[in-house]
Amino acid sequence: MKFEHISDFNADIYIIQECENPAECQHPKYQKWAENYIWIGDTKNKGLAVFARPEIELKKLDWSNKFKDHYVKHFLPCKINQDFDLLAVWTHPNNSPNFGYIGQLWKYLQVNKDKLNTTIIAGDFNSNTKWDEWDRWWNHSDVVNELKELGIESLYHKYSGEQQGAETSPTLYFRRKLERPYHIDYVFGAQRFSDRLKNIEIGHAYKWLEISDHMPVICEIDD
Repeated sequence: MKFEHISDFNADIYIIQECENPAECQHPKYQKWAENYIWIGDTKNKGLAVFARPEIELKKLDWSNKFKDHYVKHFLPCKINQDFDLLAVWTHPNNSPNFGYIGQLWKYLQVNKDKLNTTIIAGDFNSNTKWDEWDRWWNHSDVVNELKELGIESLYHKYSGEQQGAETSPTLYFRRKLERPYHIDYVFGAQRFSDRLKNIEIGHAYKWLEISDHMPVICEIDD
């Protein structure tokens, strides 16, 4: 089971894409590990989840995923310890010819901007500034700029000093090929988090590629 490999992080919170619904799985160890979680998904075998330590209060929030006449996916907002909001992200093409992946997140932001104050936004964006297209108003760079206007910034870029699109640490090796590295997974945080950012690092291919094409993004924020 892949969850056994990430348990060594001993993290307070895990955001996992493409994971099985613990309520419908047949693995007792996974069910025991997933004692405190929220999960959404189209099928029981592949969804988006937030897992937390048992003592952490985890409450799903009722944010809208409808933009005009279109429902976007996959976004999982939750409240952590009645203290701050966490928005878990796994962008999806969603049968949209024009607003797949980062376009889904752009739409989601338009209807939920008023809720994004003390927020962490994290997960698989399936996007990077290097793929911006000139005739779109909802490119990756547009989303980054809209979040910046709300006081929310990428913690990796703040910590590393690198620019969007010029990342030196890949988060994905497409089809597990070292020659196809991309940076598409992110942790964005409001100023209260960026001010207390202690460390952020991305797992190395030599350790993780046999387990997943995505590398773990580990973010440490002081209490």
